[in-house]
Amino acid sequence: MVKADGYGLGAEWVMRTLGPLGPWGFGVATAAEGASLRSAGWAGRVLVFAPTLPTELAALLGERLEPALPDIAAAESLAAAGRERGLVPTVHVEIDTGMSRSGFGWEDPDSWIADLARHVDGGRLHLGSTFTHFHSAGADERATQIQWSRFERVVEAMRESGVKPGFVHAANSAASILYPSLTADVVRTGYFLYGGAVAGAEAPRPVLSVRARVAGVRDVRAGQTVSYGATYTAPEDGRLATVAIGYGDGLPWRLSNSGSALVAGQVAPIRGAVCMDSTVLDVTGIPGVRRGDIVTFLGNDGQSSIGLEKLAQASGTIGYEILTGWAARLPRLEVGDES
Repeated sequence: MVKADGYGLGAEWVMRTLGPLGPWGFGVATAAEGASLRSAGWAGRVLVFAPTLPTELAALLGERLEPALPDIAAAESLAAAGRERGLVPTVHVEIDTGMSRSGFGWEDPDSWIADLARHVDGGRLHLGSTFTHFHSAGADERATQIQWSRFERVVEAMRESGVKPGFVHAANSAASILYPSLTADVVRTGYFLYGGAVAGAEAPRPVLSVRARVAGVRDVRAGQTVSYGATYTAPEDGRLATVAIGYGDGLPWRLSNSGSALVAGQVAPIRGAVCMDSTVLDVTGIPGVRRGDIVTFLGNDGQSSIGLEKLAQASGTIGYEILTGWAARLPRLEVGDES
């Protein structure tokens, strides 16, 4: 899965890194994301998982993208668009087994299988795979097994009706690690690939660090206020460093007066509100801090580290939002090893 620009790391970089390993395909959310992969040179399978909008049909077919099929109305529009262009689109049937977000309902497959078969058997659409999505794979084994049982019943009903489901898949990162019996034909790894932890499994090696540089250092007196809203007042004389990163770069504003960063391997608390373009740290007691020094907001510095889950918890959110929230203006720099 490389949606949301490769979970914030950069889809093109992820494609270049993982492409040589021969993945079954890359998963995106929108036709525009798929088109970007094509522009970057990926010629293999690209699955578009979000429901297709009418405005995306031309891009889908023009770039040979393979959309998820959530209902018969979508099947009809895709078949019609393909017929106009002399194409038979490859589609992937989504089964809703509990997300209630999109997909064919699991409760009564007989109500839609015949209509789907009409498009597939009639040569209007090619069915590449059938899939569902677990809503709590990392937290609720019973709910996951219930969803899997529902999915199995639908797939069997399709086969009994003569509709070949193609590849079958359901497992996201958590399910592919915790429940090997549910991996079916294909797994859809995403969050774990980018350093996100799965409860109950060994943590993955981090692949992302976020760093910025000190833009200035100043001494403050007791009683001086800091940043917008004057939400922090220095209780005593100290030293502050202004760092060139803010919420305009994706550093969560919710870290105001609560988060921290690493400077020279030591913890430096955030003082005052995180600004759009800068953040103020308390470097009192960290000797020698000067303009240009590197500050770590996510990653390792010496023996200290700030992990993805730790940063997410401090921000009052989830790791997914942290990963995908880094703005485009924050440079992505690729390194070949831990150095």
